[in-house]
Amino acid sequence: MLYLGIDVGGTHTDAVALSEAGIAAQCKVKTDHKNLLASVNQALTGILASVRPEDVYQLNLSTTLSTNAIVEGTTEDVGMLVAPGPGISLDDAVLCRDFHIIEGSIDHRGSEVHRLDAAQAEAAIAACRKNGVRVFGAVGKFSTRNPLHENTLRQQIGKPTGNPTGQPIGQAEDGADYVTMGHELGGRLNFPRRMATAYFNCAVWRVFNTFADAVEKSLAELGLGHVRVNTLKADGGTFPLAQARRMPVQSIFSGPAASVMGIIALCDITHDSIILDIGGTTTDIAVFVEGQPLVENDGIEIGSHPTLVRALKVRSIGIGGDSALSVLGEVVRVGPNRLGPSLADSITPGAAVPEEARPTLIDALNAAGACAHGNVKASVLGVAQFAKRHSITPEVLAKTAVEAAAGAIHKAARELLDEINDKPVYTIHELLEGRRVVPKRVYLMGGPAQAMSQAVRQCFELFTVVPEHFGVANAIGAALTRNTASLELFADTERGMMFIPALRHKENVPRTYALADAERDALNHLLAHLSNMGVFADRDNAQVTQATSFNMVGEGRTTGRNIRVKCQIKPGVAFALAGI
Repeated sequence: MLYLGIDVGGTHTDAVALSEAGIAAQCKVKTDHKNLLASVNQALTGILASVRPEDVYQLNLSTTLSTNAIVEGTTEDVGMLVAPGPGISLDDAVLCRDFHIIEGSIDHRGSEVHRLDAAQAEAAIAACRKNGVRVFGAVGKFSTRNPLHENTLRQQIGKPTGNPTGQPIGQAEDGADYVTMGHELGGRLNFPRRMATAYFNCAVWRVFNTFADAVEKSLAELGLGHVRVNTLKADGGTFPLAQARRMPVQSIFSGPAASVMGIIALCDITHDSIILDIGGTTTDIAVFVEGQPLVENDGIEIGSHPTLVRALKVRSIGIGGDSALSVLGEVVRVGPNRLGPSLADSITPGAAVPEEARPTLIDALNAAGACAHGNVKASVLGVAQFAKRHSITPEVLAKTAVEAAAGAIHKAARELLDEINDKPVYTIHELLEGRRVVPKRVYLMGGPAQAMSQAVRQCFELFTVVPEHFGVANAIGAALTRNTASLELFADTERGMMFIPALRHKENVPRTYALADAERDALNHLLAHLSNMGVFADRDNAQVTQATSFNMVGEGRTTGRNIRVKCQIKPGVAFALAGI
């Protein structure tokens, strides 16, 4: 039984097939940003040259698709229908052109205070449709306590169509192609974050689903139609492709998550450590505390908008193997611009190196003798020509460029550590209060990792580790990352109601319902939900991450309890390759 992992990076798409016995096949191809599917297909074809399709059990896919769509501004228009109720101004929270405030309110207990203004909602929907909007976000301030108004808006918009209900995308004759409802994004009461998350989920929904359609078609054509397909999330876990189709926003920034999980699979980390994934375009920097990666507990920012997307804490800087060299006065710089592949990769042996050619970090490493990647002669000549134009020696240029890259990475890592040490530290498993992070080791991965190790060691002055399989560590992380599904349960014993927003589940509970009952029910519903999706989850890996119970008082006596429980499957890998 083989686990297949594909990581679509900024420069290369890496793929591995592995089992507990080790790596059965691996492949690295160039990423075609205009056709990511072609890169995935090429990687799959490379793997299947060495393994049989029937031996593949699971495919975990990490893709930059949603991230690219947001960065490049290729997302589609979204209609946002929001019901903030009284006491909040949205003047600074308008996310898009078709942003409409609908009157009506639910209070913090989940009781309807004012009915939703149906006529106002109908006019807003008509205005969106006139502008060609086909995807909608419906968000109410206290919808996690009662989704009545969001459900009403969804009904007014029309029955969602598109892939989640089996129809081809864009073939809906009425209604909308998709509606994201705020209460399905999580139970936290941060209304601005929930609005932004709903907006971005809609904005990337179509591009992600179109890609998912093509991936499933390709898998069938390659004899992999039987394979279970998961998508990496930003929090260091995976979720089934069917679920990713509904919540593609969770796949944003999944590349750095693959890197972190790859290090977990390859190394037995027990100390405070810095993780560096040096790719072709960027270097991703992560921090481990006592062997556990840190997370953005409140959610990441997308653009300038805070969201509910929980993610590993990673800092990315524009330095990679293909980062262009530049000289300003006597200062040699690397990146952040990537003007194309390195000379070592782009110049065929025997061909001339253009006089105006710009060498990259990989070329400098080749010229400095730190590695022998690709067409080394083209690197050496290109560095020499570039050095001559700036009146310095090739040896000084190459050495200084490598040192500059390592120095910039070190500076960014120190800034990240300073930021971490100024705030409470959240690992993937727990909150460590009052804990100061003091790294003892640096772990390197990515194509240039081995070549950069000496310069990095000199800058950080820490023990530096480059694991075996460092070049495809991100794909290994993608392959082995396990599902990290989560859910939140709310109970109001005065009203005798228990509600799980993500599952649209609601049931009556007795007044004696207590926190222990809620924890038990939350874990049971989580495991049952995963089982219904065909995902095996060991109960030992399920954990309650937050649990609160507050007494509600009326007329001088306790009238009930307000209970909230959040649980999830612990982030981790299916098995480790360390020592194999």
